[in-house]
Amino acid sequence: MAPGGGPTIRQEILSRGNLPKHVAIIMDGNGRWAEKRGLPRIAGHHAAVESVRDAVNAAGEIGIEVLTLYTFSIENWNRPKDEIDALMALLESTLRNESLDLMKNNVRLETIGRIDELPDSVQEAIAESRERLSRNTGLVLVLALSYGGRQEIVDAVRGILAGRPASAGDVDEATIERHLQTSALPDPDLLIRTSGEVRISNFLLWQLAYSELWFTEVLWPDFRAIHLEQGIREYQERERRYGRVRAPTPVRSAR
Repeated sequence: MAPGGGPTIRQEILSRGNLPKHVAIIMDGNGRWAEKRGLPRIAGHHAAVESVRDAVNAAGEIGIEVLTLYTFSIENWNRPKDEIDALMALLESTLRNESLDLMKNNVRLETIGRIDELPDSVQEAIAESRERLSRNTGLVLVLALSYGGRQEIVDAVRGILAGRPASAGDVDEATIERHLQTSALPDPDLLIRTSGEVRISNFLLWQLAYSELWFTEVLWPDFRAIHLEQGIREYQERERRYGRVRAPTPVRSAR
């Protein structure tokens, strides 16, 4: 119960029932979080691990089926080498250290992106974690690594061309979707971005076509379960029409 005896946000969203199946998050604000505290940028990335842990645990408890985290973008390779090296080391250690908790929580791990561009040691940690968690049946945690939405579509088109379709007329939306790395997953129902930035930054460009977007000023290292719950409650209050008109409200006749 919330203070005062009322229901908590989690109780409210669970009682409504129309939960998003797939939530995607752009985890933004690590560097600014560190700079505000006079710390090196990497300190913000280290602090963000707790936010990831809290979001994953909460998503599983609420009943979300898929949680996709924008972990390292194609554009992030343009950062200073020492920051990239520190990020890769943190990613590897986090994958290895969190594996036991993910197993206990029945989480399955998947990845999207150009994984072959990551350091060998990171690729090995990913492969080991995916294998260890592969038989779990709960939340599917998807890490977007060396990922870009445009690049994913390019790779999908290359895959289609490699299959040599008979003509351009053989390529439709379903053809492209089958060649996307997310082909086995539902499209995100809800996209959350932290830190106050209002853009999608080359993330899941195809898949976000009809997603609900929710932006929060909270910097990612400060993001906790309560913020995820707030985003889900906002999602539940919207009407998803997919281009259709709103159903007319019945007019009551006067008596």
